[in-house]
Amino acid sequence: MAENDTNIPYSLNSKKVAEATRSLLHERGIKLEEIAELVMILQKKYYPNLTMEECIENVDAVLSKREVQNAVLTGIQLDILAEEGNLISPLQEMLANDEGLYGVDEVLAFSIVNVYGSIGFTNYGYIDKLKPGILEQLNDKSSGRVHTFLDDIVGAVAAAASSRIAHRKQADREIELYGTTEELPKE
Repeated sequence: MAENDTNIPYSLNSKKVAEATRSLLHERGIKLEEIAELVMILQKKYYPNLTMEECIENVDAVLSKREVQNAVLTGIQLDILAEEGNLISPLQEMLANDEGLYGVDEVLAFSIVNVYGSIGFTNYGYIDKLKPGILEQLNDKSSGRVHTFLDDIVGAVAAAASSRIAHRKQADREIELYGTTEELPKE
């Protein structure tokens, strides 16, 4: 018995959203390892034994969050539309030129860093100012590609992954010291 598809309520396929997110990052030239390198820059001072595998694992965990996927898909789509010249003026010119006073790209990035708490904001601010590795490449305007949102998204994912590491390492330390995170000494 066939049902009329118009009567079926909308239901998002989470697997398709996750696949689309990773696919768009790949199409825009972003490798998880490059984001993990940013994580390493942010965390190596605090955790000298941190491995690239741990960094990649945490980037992967951040990218598995729906809020992050939504931000990635939205930001990259806006970059693509700007590249194609398909936005209304003056938004088209603002995104195509990565206008300094246009801050919605950072606001979208904040939705990513916020997933793992306030430490993400400081991590993001630092990496956004420093612009190492892939962030330097994404900010190179000579490529002809628009990365107004993507550079902030990549920095935000790295910042969130760094925050995730910091939270997990602290929990591990507390378990090691106190046997559990629930029996911490009173201050």
